[in-house]
Amino acid sequence: MDENLKNELNRREFLKVSAAAGAGVIFSPYIKTFSKKGVGNDLNIAVLGTGAQGQVLLNAILKIPNIKFKAVCDIWETYNLQRAYRLLQKYGHKLNAYTDYQEMLAKEKDLDAVIIATPDFWHADHAVACMEAGLHVYCEKEMSNTLEGARRIVEAQKRTGKKVQIGHQRRSNPNYLHCYNHLINESGILGKITTVNGQWNRSVQPDNGWPKPNTIPAGLLNRYGFENMHQHRNWRWYKKLGGGPIVDLGSHQIDIYNWFLKATPNSVIASGGTDYYDKRTHEWYDTVLATYTYKTEKSVVRASYQTITTNSNQGYFECFMGDQGSLTISESAGRGGIYKEPGNIDWEKWIRMGYIEAPTDEVPKTSTAVLDVRETVAPPKHKLPIQFNDPYHKPHLENFFNAIRGKEKLNCPVEVGYETAVTVLKVNEAVISKRELFFNKSEFKI
Repeated sequence: MDENLKNELNRREFLKVSAAAGAGVIFSPYIKTFSKKGVGNDLNIAVLGTGAQGQVLLNAILKIPNIKFKAVCDIWETYNLQRAYRLLQKYGHKLNAYTDYQEMLAKEKDLDAVIIATPDFWHADHAVACMEAGLHVYCEKEMSNTLEGARRIVEAQKRTGKKVQIGHQRRSNPNYLHCYNHLINESGILGKITTVNGQWNRSVQPDNGWPKPNTIPAGLLNRYGFENMHQHRNWRWYKKLGGGPIVDLGSHQIDIYNWFLKATPNSVIASGGTDYYDKRTHEWYDTVLATYTYKTEKSVVRASYQTITTNSNQGYFECFMGDQGSLTISESAGRGGIYKEPGNIDWEKWIRMGYIEAPTDEVPKTSTAVLDVRETVAPPKHKLPIQFNDPYHKPHLENFFNAIRGKEKLNCPVEVGYETAVTVLKVNEAVISKRELFFNKSEFKI
């Protein structure tokens, strides 16, 4: 990094990592005390982890008023950290930059909350330290790549009483809230739900590279749990760092299974493997197929899920099927709809109430085609009435900030995030065991 850039980044605010490491500096947990009686409308926040996901969250927060960025922290000083720092300066935020989160917590006296978007294996250490420093926490999912780490976050939240939102952002999405509140709860428009299907398919993608001049020094990488730069850039594929695609992708959607079914699963069976990529650099499975069994108040539900990373066919969605109708929903804008099963089911009431729109493609009343006795005519599609065009994460972040202000309840507190972690992490166990694994209801509670 040249001298001009060093000056621009205000190098006095960076921890001199090499000096600290050489001196053996270790920061003890810093307990923060507040002199103010309550939190005002303006909130001071820091972002811990400014890589790809941190950048997504940062961009969403920039669209939310009354949020002041006071600090950013990332170990990749010459790339991620520079980018985030300069962007926030451009938008008028006066902030400091750090490469060590402990120094940030010790020095920043006026923070209200921290946004954590670091790799999964760091979530527990980071979340616990932030709570012990007196700060509220928005922690990206998965809570941790281990249940032990997820438990630590729950226990710290109970001990400190801080607000902790887990980043299952669909829980705050207006489309999902509409479906849960009005279609699942109030109207029961699907009838008795018996089957759920979901998927997240992605195309083949090369491993993430990096500008060679910006390589992080080996000592710093090792200090933060990475063997090399490739591991740092592709941590999601390594077993000690992440949970694999079923956790990275599937967690978002399997969380919706639990939510909409108002239950946790009784069992799971799964198949998966590293069938396409090099197992030396892709330790986690690139393909996973899983089936859960739920016992709800109304029925037994078979819920299948797949995530593959070699083909993007049909992208990502969830489909809930009942004896009166089906709901397809996706975070992807414009996708989704509700379909009525044949029979004497009157949905006019729900159309009049604005819960669903009138069908967009009516089935023809007459046809010259002769159907085979095994065939069925596709039902007409009713669209959902919600128009949502904001960044996907924005409502969830707004809910977090308003919860800090005392105006709302968290949509995904730690108890909910922990239930999802238990549900999803069991899939990797099921792949290894090659048999159906059963959940004990006590597993979902701490």
